[in-house]
Amino acid sequence: MKLLEDRIKKDGQVLPGDVLKVDNFLNHQVDPDLMFAMGEEFARLFQDEKITKVLTVESSGIAPAILTGLQLHVPVVFARKHKSLTLVNDLYTSTVYSYTKKVSNEISISKRFLDADDRVLIIDDFLANGQAVMGLIDICEQAQAKIEGVGIVIEKTFQRGHELIAEHGIRLESLAKIAALEDGKVVFEKQNN
Repeated sequence: MKLLEDRIKKDGQVLPGDVLKVDNFLNHQVDPDLMFAMGEEFARLFQDEKITKVLTVESSGIAPAILTGLQLHVPVVFARKHKSLTLVNDLYTSTVYSYTKKVSNEISISKRFLDADDRVLIIDDFLANGQAVMGLIDICEQAQAKIEGVGIVIEKTFQRGHELIAEHGIRLESLAKIAALEDGKVVFEKQNN
């Protein structure tokens, strides 16, 4: 998606450890116009899949997931990382390791919001090592929900996440594919048109 790639080139910052910081438009401050365009693109890519739910992890996946759900006219469910007084029983849970935060989180979704009748589209902001998506896949498997696909805003194709999803036979669509982070610059994977 050229609009997203242009924004990454303009505002993204490459940090040590193969980290791409995009907090001024994606995962701290959110650009609603860009989110809307990404939601339209995910909806277009998965329009034939009869999606009943869009699933993500709090918090950075919520904005693109909501705009995708808006376009598909389906509910958005997000896995919570933090327990609350109202989310304690009848949960699907999975443990997810965050590379950027160097911490494991138990993510949870209430069993009321996901079941075997659901056809799920997983949306997340980044795909690198694939741990967040794998946690959501685990939760879908527990619920016996059918995963119709995974939509990623920014994929680091040089890391293992793509392989993990492919091993599950799940369709993956990424709006921006990064082949490398070299000398403080983003190198995008060349698209085959």
